[in-house]
Amino acid sequence: MTFVEAEIASQPDCWRRAAELATVRADALPAHGERIAVVGCGTSFYMAQAYAALRESNGLGESDAFAASEFPTGRRYDRVVALTRSGTTTEVLELLGRSHGTTRTVTVTAVPGAAVRAVTDDLVELGFADEESVVQTRFATTALTLFRAHLGLHTDAAVSDAESALAEPLPEGLTDATQLSFLGRGWTVGLANEAALKMKEASLAWTESYPAMEYRHGPISIATDTTATWMFGPAPTGLAEQVRATGARWVESGLDPLADLIRVQRLAVARAGAAGLDPDRPRHLTRSVVLHDA
Repeated sequence: MTFVEAEIASQPDCWRRAAELATVRADALPAHGERIAVVGCGTSFYMAQAYAALRESNGLGESDAFAASEFPTGRRYDRVVALTRSGTTTEVLELLGRSHGTTRTVTVTAVPGAAVRAVTDDLVELGFADEESVVQTRFATTALTLFRAHLGLHTDAAVSDAESALAEPLPEGLTDATQLSFLGRGWTVGLANEAALKMKEASLAWTESYPAMEYRHGPISIATDTTATWMFGPAPTGLAEQVRATGARWVESGLDPLADLIRVQRLAVARAGAAGLDPDRPRHLTRSVVLHDA
């Protein structure tokens, strides 16, 4: 078993621990009504998108999400929330350093080392969700579970769905699909973005992601009998039928959307294995992006 396979399988237990931690560390997380920015890089950015959309759509405060490198420094927030598995990502540390002393910051990380401790006001440690694999799986979903629980939006049913996502067979015909498109609405747009990234990282697949209503505006032109379109959460009326009419495979699930992401993680590993790739060590990637001055 690869590291990533073991880490994928551990997610139900990680989610239970994250839900408990959300209560213990509630003081460190944004209060309802605060205006916040959530930042990260790569997978962490997509989890930031999901969290921000969930928080604001439920009336819990204005919430924006940014890639750490694209943070609009002219805007003012009550709090900046940073996600970084390693605690060493250059763009995140630089942003926290600029914000330190002017805007309250909280960092959710698996490795709360000296560098990140020096530039953040509050730390929430998810060391139990750290990973050996370069490809992120459980840290990302555990961080989002922490946020969902703090917002009052996590349920035991989500954990049960995660267990189902691990146990059920994957949809047939996807290992050989020539292209996969992932779609979401609201907070699941971030999940769709993460699903596409996971497939690229682990298996070098041709993948794209879109807000579901945007799929009709051009991207559906690539759908054919060798492609698949995967929907996170309820689909817009008529979209499934339109995709099936192209000959493409339509994939949806009644599972909690975050649990459905586990199925994509499993598919990414399966496609990597079929292609003879190492999903733990994707080409050109490292566990953390640390930039050095020239």
